[in-house]
Amino acid sequence: MKMIKTALVLSVVFLASTGICKAQQTMETKHKNNPYYSRTDTTHLNVSDAEWKKILSPELYYVARQQGTERAFTGKYWDSDTKGTYYCAVCGNLLFRSDAKFASSCGWPSFFETEREGSVIYKEDNSHGMHRIEVECARCNSHLGHIFDDGPPPTHKRFCMNSVSLDFEPDKQAE
Repeated sequence: MKMIKTALVLSVVFLASTGICKAQQTMETKHKNNPYYSRTDTTHLNVSDAEWKKILSPELYYVARQQGTERAFTGKYWDSDTKGTYYCAVCGNLLFRSDAKFASSCGWPSFFETEREGSVIYKEDNSHGMHRIEVECARCNSHLGHIFDDGPPPTHKRFCMNSVSLDFEPDKQAE
């Protein structure tokens, strides 16, 4: 048991000393098969649906490319209050900061504004017998969620997003 504890401590010390954090390793591993993922490139992508299907996980493909919705209260970010930045899980486009996130009690992560103008686009959605406004990533046209007019000031908007469509990078102070 003592040898296991020593090995664990040495592993943690090694990771800390090399500057490799678990979040970075997970993010790099998660996107290693996606040549279109970039946190800096904002060029609009024209990728075929067949290509996305090869690259994305089945869950992400269903939500992002087939306008699916994850079940309420099941996504990893719906009740997270960690400070940081949210990106499109499909292409890496900058979308939201945690300072614009609020507890809406709807079961999905909710934001009152995007981080930068033009990062998302809006489309009419009349599916399921409802009239809603769909929110898509402006870079890759992936479905993120919907926007509603019942959010807090100053915008009174609620960007109701699917956690699976988002990647999150915590602020350095939060790690």
